[in-house]
Amino acid sequence: MTPASLLRAGALIIALALAPVLSACSTQSVLETLPSEAQVPLSERYAAHVVDVGSGRVLLSQNATAQRYPASLTKMMTLYMLFDAIEAGRIDRTSSIPISAYAAGKPPSKLGVKAGDTISVDTAIRALAIKSANDVAAAVGEFLYGSEDAFAAAMTARARELGLHSTRFVNASGLPDPRQITTAADMSRLGILLMSEHARFYPYFSQREYTFRGRTIRGHNHLLAEPGVDGIKTGYIRASGFNIVTSVKKGPRRYIITVMGGDTAKERDERVRKIIATLR
Repeated sequence: MTPASLLRAGALIIALALAPVLSACSTQSVLETLPSEAQVPLSERYAAHVVDVGSGRVLLSQNATAQRYPASLTKMMTLYMLFDAIEAGRIDRTSSIPISAYAAGKPPSKLGVKAGDTISVDTAIRALAIKSANDVAAAVGEFLYGSEDAFAAAMTARARELGLHSTRFVNASGLPDPRQITTAADMSRLGILLMSEHARFYPYFSQREYTFRGRTIRGHNHLLAEPGVDGIKTGYIRASGFNIVTSVKKGPRRYIITVMGGDTAKERDERVRKIIATLR
C-alpha cells in the first residue's frame, strides 16, 4: 500500500473503533473522572462531552445527546465536505471559488468579499476555520453542489454516513434555523473524524490569524493560547449560546472537549479550562 493508502486505512480503523463507543452515549451523565466543579451546568442550554481520543473512552457526558443548535460548529462539516472534495481530486487548494450575490449577502461574521469576486480554496479553508465566515460558507456550498440547499442536503447525508445520527444541516454556515440541529456527542465525533480522516488539513484549525489582501484576519478561538490546545472551532447564535469543540494534548493523550450553551464566550472558555485542568 502507498503511504496515503495506509493513512486512510488507519483513519478508517480509528473511526470504526470509535463508533460503538461514541454512539453508545445516552442522555444520562457518564462521570468517570471529572470532579464536581467541572460538572455544574452553565445554563439550561448547557451540554458537554469529553472523549479520550486514543481509547474512545467518554470521560464526561452531560446532556450530550440532547438536541442543540450547532451555530458555527456547522463549519466543521462544511470543511469536512471541502476536504472530501480535495481528497477525491475534484478540486485542489488553488481552485477558484466564485462569490455570488447570494453568498456575498450573508450576515456577519463574514470575510466581506463582493459578488463577482473569487477566492482560492485555501483562502476559503482559512476563512471558515479561523474567521468563521458565513459568506464563504455559502460560496463553498454553491461551488461544490450548485446551491446551498443542495449542499446542506449532502452535508446531512454525509453526516449520517459518518455516524452523526442526531445531526441535520439546512445551511453551510450555522446561521439561525430551527431545523439545523445536532448534539454535543455528534460534534465530538465530528472533531475526532476531522483529525483522523483529514489529518493533513487539521493544522488549519490551530491557526489564530491569517492575511487576506493585506488585512490581518484574527480568529475567535482564544483557547488556542492555552498549553496543549491545538484546535478546533467555536460557534454562537442567540438560540444556541456559546459553543466550542476543543482538542487538547496532555502528555501522551489527546482529548476532545465539546461544550455547548455557554452564556458568554468567557464563561464557556473558563468551563473548558476547568475541564482541561482535571485531565490526566
